[in-house]
Amino acid sequence: MSDLRVAYPGARHVTRVHIAPGALDRLGAFVRRESGARIAALVADERVAALYSDRSLRSLRKAGVSATLIVIGHGERSKRPATIERLWNAFDAVALARRDVVIALGGGVVGDVAGFAAATWLRGVPWIGVPSTVLAQVDSALGGKTGIDLPSGKNLVGAFHQPLALLVDPRLLQTLNARERRAGLAEVAKMGMACDARLFAFVERHAEALAAGDPAALSAAVTRALAVKARVVSRDEREREGGGRTALNFGHTLGHALEAARGYRGVLHGEAVAVGMRVAAALSERAAGLDARARTRLESVLDRLALPRSLRGARLSDLVRAMRADKKRLAAGAGGGARAREKSRGEAARADALDDVAREVRWVLTPRVGHASVPRLVSGRLLRAVLIEAGARP
Repeated sequence: MSDLRVAYPGARHVTRVHIAPGALDRLGAFVRRESGARIAALVADERVAALYSDRSLRSLRKAGVSATLIVIGHGERSKRPATIERLWNAFDAVALARRDVVIALGGGVVGDVAGFAAATWLRGVPWIGVPSTVLAQVDSALGGKTGIDLPSGKNLVGAFHQPLALLVDPRLLQTLNARERRAGLAEVAKMGMACDARLFAFVERHAEALAAGDPAALSAAVTRALAVKARVVSRDEREREGGGRTALNFGHTLGHALEAARGYRGVLHGEAVAVGMRVAAALSERAAGLDARARTRLESVLDRLALPRSLRGARLSDLVRAMRADKKRLAAGAGGGARAREKSRGEAARADALDDVAREVRWVLTPRVGHASVPRLVSGRLLRAVLIEAGARP
C-alpha cells in the first residue's frame, strides 16, 4: 500500500493518490472521505463495466453514495464530441451538482473523456479516477490532462482539470490481455528513459516479469512510475513551454502521428509510442548526443516487452500530415500556410513538405537516460532518413 499527495505551486488543488491491491472494494469509503459527495456519476466503457461496475456500485451505495452508471464505447473512437454531449445529458438527468462527483473507472480513454466532461459540466465539477489499465495507472490518470480527438488530430480539444483523487488497484491489471499490458508498459519505459534513470533500470531488470504480468512486478512498477509522474507534474502543472513536463512527450510526436495516420485502428497507444521512442532515440543519437549504448538499452527493453519495432509500411506523407495537425506544432496556424504551399506545388513537393514539418514540429530528445531535453527542431533530411529507416514508405 502506498499514498501520494500531489500539490501544485500557486494552486490550492491537491490530488491524493491511494495505491493498494484490492482497493476497488473500498471505493465508496474512499469517495466519501475524499469528496464528501453523496451523488456520483460512474463512467466506464463497456468492457470495464462488465468486469467491475457491480463491485464499484455496491461499494459506493454501501457508503451512502447514490451512483448512476454511464457506459460509453470502448477505445479511442469514444474520444469524440458526441460522447461528451452524451455524458452532459446523463449528468443533467441525475441533476449532478458541483458538490457531487464524476468517477472515471477504466483506462486512459475513460479518464480523458470523463475528466473533460467533468471540467465542462457546470464550469467544473470534481472527478475521481479509478484507472484499470497499466497506461492509466502509471501515466494518464495523474496530471489533469483531459480531452477528446478530432478527425485532424489527437487531443486537440481539452482542458487541464486535476482529479480530486485517484484510487489505484493493481489487481485490476490481471484482467488485461497481454497486448494491452505490454502497450501500457511502453509508458513505464518512456517515463524511465525520459525522466528517471532508476525507473528505467528497474524496467530493465524486470522486463520479462512485467511483460508476463507478474503481480508483484506490476504493482512495484505502478508505484514507482506514479512517484516519478507526481514529481514531474507537480513542478509543471500545465506543461508550460520549456517546462519539465514536456519530457513526458518523449516518443509521442511520432506516436500520435502514427495513431492518426491509421485512423486510430489497429495500433494501441503504447505500441505507437514504442515506435515513436525508437525514432526519438535515433534522432537523439544523431542530434542530441545520446550514447549509442543508451539507445541500444532502450531498444532492448522495448524488444523484451515485445513492443513493435517499426512503422510497418506507414506512408511518409500520412505521417507528415498527421504530425502537422498534432497539438505540439510550433505555432497555431503554422501548418496552414505550409499546406497551401504544398498544394500549389503538387506531388513533386513531398521533400519540401517534410522540410516544412521540420520547421514546425519540435521533438523531445534526450542526451542520456532519464534526462529528456526541451523540445527542439531537427532537419528535414535527418527526419526523413530516420523515418525511412524505421519502415516508413516514401
